[in-house]
Amino acid sequence: MGKRDELIARYADDLRTKCKMTPDMALLTKVTIGCGPSVYDADASTVAGGQASELETVKNNFLVKKLGLQDSPQLMDAINSVIETYGRSERNKYRAVVYYMLVKHFGKESVYN
Repeated sequence: MGKRDELIARYADDLRTKCKMTPDMALLTKVTIGCGPSVYDADASTVAGGQASELETVKNNFLVKKLGLQDSPQLMDAINSVIETYGRSERNKYRAVVYYMLVKHFGKESVYN
């Protein structure tokens, strides 16, 4: 099993155990690949849920640019909802898991087809 496969398995485990979701493995794999090399970098692979600047980056670079959503207060509400689901106290909130939950939240799976 390669490094990326190990990471995807870890992300799937987080979705099952911490987020109480059954992951769509094909979509999770596509979202992980879409994150690019950031998944291999310790700092870039996680989302700092308590940092406003980090959440703005998720909103602007992922929700607006990647998923093509219009900027609105609902975007930040969705990000905060995902962070709550993952667990605010959870130290390592993996970027691929957060992005996966946002894709599911907005029903934007078609972006990864």
